[in-house]
Amino acid sequence: MYNGTIIGVVVPAYNEEGFISGVIDSLPEYVDQVFVIDDCSTDGTWTEIKEYVDTEVKQAGVTDDSAGEIVVADGAGTTISESQTFLDKRIVPVRHQTNGGRGAAIQTGYELALMSGMDAIAVLDGDGQMDPNILDEILDPVVEGKADYAKGNRLISRRHCAQMSNWRFFGNALLTILTKIASGHWKMRDPQNGYTAISATALEQLSLNDLFDDYGFLNDMLIQLDANGMTVQDVPMEAFYGDESSGIRYSSFVPKLSLLLVQGYIWRLQQKYLSRTEPE
Repeated sequence: MYNGTIIGVVVPAYNEEGFISGVIDSLPEYVDQVFVIDDCSTDGTWTEIKEYVDTEVKQAGVTDDSAGEIVVADGAGTTISESQTFLDKRIVPVRHQTNGGRGAAIQTGYELALMSGMDAIAVLDGDGQMDPNILDEILDPVVEGKADYAKGNRLISRRHCAQMSNWRFFGNALLTILTKIASGHWKMRDPQNGYTAISATALEQLSLNDLFDDYGFLNDMLIQLDANGMTVQDVPMEAFYGDESSGIRYSSFVPKLSLLLVQGYIWRLQQKYLSRTEPE
């Protein structure tokens, strides 16, 4: 628990063998539950997750049969096992039967976090690019009631994005402009930053199953947040890149996402200004 708030962390992972166990192990003790979502990885990610959980169970001295139970969801993040025995476990390992995309993995984690009674839910990727030591800074705007949704911002200054390549910086800057227009969050930067936190109250008002399943999930999330009248706050953070490789290829991603943003912009305007029912 953090400042009187029950904290859940969603860790989406796809082919993060060699990174995922370190990410889980690095999470602060105040995190109440960790929902590790393997999006049908093709490497040893799932084996690494299971080995980590088995080790944790043995160290805790748990002997009941349900201690290591795995919750399985489909690739769309919509079919959750009916078993509820995972609700009292700190590490909840989940494997998608088919690959659904980063957004689908986060949706599954969000659904489980809501089912588990979390008050605030953060997302921290399984590739080791997000510093767990600043998780409290990401959470603070939500926990303190200053925003419904908080996210990292690596574009606050050139110093913060020193490790970012010029091509990646250009892609992020361009998508920032397009997402500002589409989402209406004019003070927001770095929309591709997946280090986020949201209140359970805000999350319950969103249509999770309608959100984009792949890397455009973050942009679509911002659009839906504005359509529901919710606030967003950026948290300055430095960019960090280690040995892991990014799944985003900006040469194909930017055109594809641009179309999504145009569609999202039209939808948001309809929701905010044309779909309101007049009071009787």
